Amino acid sequence: MDKHLFNLKFAAKELDRSAKRCDKEEKAEKTKLKKSIQKSDMESAKIHAENAIRQKNQALNYRRMNSRIDAVASRVQTAVTMKKVTTSMAGVVKAMDSAMRSMNLEKVSTLMDRFEKQFEDLDVQSASMESAMSSTTTVTAPQGEVDGLMQQVADEAGLELNMELPQGGTMSLGVSTAASVEQDELSQRLARLRQME
Repeated sequence: MDKHLFNLKFAAKELDRSAKRCDKEEKAEKTKLKKSIQKSDMESAKIHAENAIRQKNQALNYRRMNSRIDAVASRVQTAVTMKKVTTSMAGVVKAMDSAMRSMNLEKVSTLMDRFEKQFEDLDVQSASMESAMSSTTTVTAPQGEVDGLMQQVADEAGLELNMELPQGGTMSLGVSTAASVEQDELSQRLARLRQME
């Protein structure tokens, strides 16, 4: 089919070239006609006029044929494109059918439930690890030592360090209370997850 399409397009271009060649010959015949009239050679003028008209008609015929071949080429191009699209659609439909046949809704649902459970477990474990790491870091580096080291480095560099101390210890108490509430929530979540197993 592609070969026929190529041949049609090639023929259309050839007809277009022929029409342009006829236009040139028509102009040449008109120039000869003008010269013949100027020389008062009416017999030659008549021949050149006939040739010009014949070339003009020939060019029109080539253009008509070119138009018809273009129309046929467009139809063939549409057919080739539709054939490719139809083949692609058939492949997609077959792939979808096999996917639908192999898809068991109960298995998919069970798999999704297990995935969500594992994701929640991972969240709980991550939160527990972060909590343990932050409490370990706090134990290994007391706040007083951190503040002292920061002040020492600032003094050595000749800088003034502005550290605000918590107001009456209420801030640290609030932080520890919030941390314990969060720890309790995580423990309860972990217990619920273990019961589900």
